[in-house]
Amino acid sequence: MTEGVPRYTAREAIDLVTSGFTELPGPASPVHVYPAEPAAPAREYGPDGPLSWQGYAASRARAAARTGEEESVVCGTATVGGTATVLISFEFGFLGGSLGERTGDRLEAAYAYAREHRLPVVSLVATGGSRMQEGMRALVQLQRVARQSTLTREAGLPQIAVLRDPTTGGGWATLGAGADVVLALPGAQVGFAGSRVRPPDADPAAYTAEAQLAAGAVDAVVPPAELPGLLGLWLQLLSHPSAEPVPPPPALADTDLPATGWEAVGNARSSERPRATAYLDAYLTRRAAISGDRCGGKDDGMLCGFGVLKDGKDGGRTVAYAAQAGTATRPAGYRTAARLIRLADRLRIPVLTLVDTPGAANDAEAERQGAGAAIADVFGAVAAARTPLTTLLIGEGGSGGALALAAPDNTWATPDSYFSVIAPELAAAILKRPPQEVRATADQLRIRPQDLVDLGVVRGIVEPSKSPS
Repeated sequence: MTEGVPRYTAREAIDLVTSGFTELPGPASPVHVYPAEPAAPAREYGPDGPLSWQGYAASRARAAARTGEEESVVCGTATVGGTATVLISFEFGFLGGSLGERTGDRLEAAYAYAREHRLPVVSLVATGGSRMQEGMRALVQLQRVARQSTLTREAGLPQIAVLRDPTTGGGWATLGAGADVVLALPGAQVGFAGSRVRPPDADPAAYTAEAQLAAGAVDAVVPPAELPGLLGLWLQLLSHPSAEPVPPPPALADTDLPATGWEAVGNARSSERPRATAYLDAYLTRRAAISGDRCGGKDDGMLCGFGVLKDGKDGGRTVAYAAQAGTATRPAGYRTAARLIRLADRLRIPVLTLVDTPGAANDAEAERQGAGAAIADVFGAVAAARTPLTTLLIGEGGSGGALALAAPDNTWATPDSYFSVIAPELAAAILKRPPQEVRATADQLRIRPQDLVDLGVVRGIVEPSKSPS
């Protein structure tokens, strides 16, 4: 056990997030998930399982007596924060929360129930991996779980994982890391390798919830007291689809349209100009953020998540957002935005993107991290999205690094913004012009908001939310 980190039983973990829980009956036989094929015959083994592992039946009996559970997972339904959901909770005290065939049967049945009743799935994970006493028959349960997760994703139902101590092995690599949103309890041991199978010189700090958050594999580390509220918020946000695009936010600064291209650049680069956080605060309430690209990185300059529209006829609707915060966007930021857009698309939630970047990060490390592929990933996610996208250009629109997040045919601009194929300074340098011609080059590029409207690049220029007093 990780020192100082509580290990909740399956029922205690359930009690952390809901006061009402109805257990699903255990499946009488394996759930059949391939309708086009004949049903497989029920499995029959001796008392010590598929490997005839001596003493396995006795170990199961002791685990049942100790925990009061029949298997390593408890499945049922509950209302969390006002949203009905299917709850899956692991009992680590039952053979280390390991996955065996009967575990797979229960998980499969729970996912099938969720799809039949159109319910989201929340997994409270605490597992050491696959059950050795069942050998490969246990390991292939990961394929069953992965298929159930995929079928549920294709059905447009959200999946949320809460990582308890410990979450390792195949449970982390399927139910945990494969969820749409991944939350973790502080200090929980999280990693593919369990504590007894790591290299002897491995840094234990790398196998924690906090380390996984820093590496972009976890969305938030949540204290137990805050878990019910945040989990309930996530379930509400992800369970309200909408087919209509959201309107662009109003401008937050009362700025006149620029007379010149260079004035447009100055307005967009001003330290006084409202940034993405100000727009999100003004436009959305009850936000919840996702974090990380699931590939080992995160970018604090890309803000992604879901929130509720505040006012007007659209007030109360859920919207997904991907917002650049004015910095050069890193590859991890683009991958996180692509992840956000694809999740919103599956759940049929409209997307708002806020464009504000001098451009994509172009240092050597960004190239090593796959900048080109990451930008391409966002272009692809935007192009493939069936859910409506709305974009507001709120500051700098630096080349393809900004355009990647822009919604085709539904991009708007604030008066204090500009969009350019290249920064005026760089354009002048490429054309071998002296520095004093940068301003004239900015005019030639036609980068002012009103120029963008004339060119058909943006639909219009948004006005301030209210006139100055």
